[in-house]
Amino acid sequence: MLLRSILLCAGLAGPAGAEVVEFAAPGNEAQRLVIYSTLDSRLAAPLIEAFQAQRPEVAVRYEDLLGGEIAARVIAETDAGTETADFVFSAAMDLQLKLANDGYAQPVVVPGAQDWPAWAKWQDTAFAMTFEPAVLVYHKPAFPDGPPQSRLDLVEWLESAPEGKIGTYDIEQSAVGYLFLARDAEHFPDIWSVLGRMADAGLQTFPTSQDIIDRVADGRLLIGYNILGSYAAEQGRLAPELGMVLLRDYTVVISRVALVPRAAATPENGTAFLAFLMSAEGQTLLSEKLRLPSVSLEVSGDNSGAAMQAALGDQLRPVPVSPGVLVYLDQAKRQRLVRLWREAIGRP
Repeated sequence: MLLRSILLCAGLAGPAGAEVVEFAAPGNEAQRLVIYSTLDSRLAAPLIEAFQAQRPEVAVRYEDLLGGEIAARVIAETDAGTETADFVFSAAMDLQLKLANDGYAQPVVVPGAQDWPAWAKWQDTAFAMTFEPAVLVYHKPAFPDGPPQSRLDLVEWLESAPEGKIGTYDIEQSAVGYLFLARDAEHFPDIWSVLGRMADAGLQTFPTSQDIIDRVADGRLLIGYNILGSYAAEQGRLAPELGMVLLRDYTVVISRVALVPRAAATPENGTAFLAFLMSAEGQTLLSEKLRLPSVSLEVSGDNSGAAMQAALGDQLRPVPVSPGVLVYLDQAKRQRLVRLWREAIGRP
């Protein structure tokens, strides 16, 4: 059992309230790896311990932060001429690509990168590690004949749905909800009328995936729309009445993006950890242990990108790892999308 200590950042460098976990080196400590990540430290532990089994001389400092905090720290520390994290792993795709595009990440050479899907990497600086779809979650007892399989099916269900039994993200509070809806608007121009139908049926909005999943699992809601599939899959193992489906007209997929900062203190260790996450072992751990579907086509279990692609093919619409995602940071675009969303759901 590896020695780990959890330290609150009071009295430590870093933002107040962030969680810092120290993973002591299982061997004679000679090196150090600092990670900034949005992944909960409890979930990250198996990845770090597996990496340390290969590299027992490396101690790991793991800082669990919000995506915005990560980007701000990397920029501030780099601009100040000080060292920053050796490895950054975040679900905020747009902010990660902004770091890479603005020169805060460094190109790396890792085994297998040449075989990584073209949509999942950018200029050897930013790499998608996961394949996480937006799903429809549903309360199984309410759908003995199966849930809606497309947005058209969903609209038909809404015509006779009980009042107030459908939920989705509040895009003004949820970054992932905003990204999913922005992609909806690109792939399906009629999404505003679908949202209008949801509103007519008493749509409820929430800031987090957990708020929606909990309510669908116990029947307070019957359907949750555009919910992050990785969270739903994990909860589904514990809540037998919670179901999920990838809509067959199209399914948006987002990814957690990794990079090695330009100002990393030990970029060789950051690169080594990236190589581990991209390896068959790392991707299998992500997929099977953490329930975060893998990008690598070498991993073909049920909870993998390869399995989803085999089932749905071109109906899957992954968000490319490219500067194109920076459009979602544009304030004018955001204001317009929020305005259309508010109009569609009847919010003043």
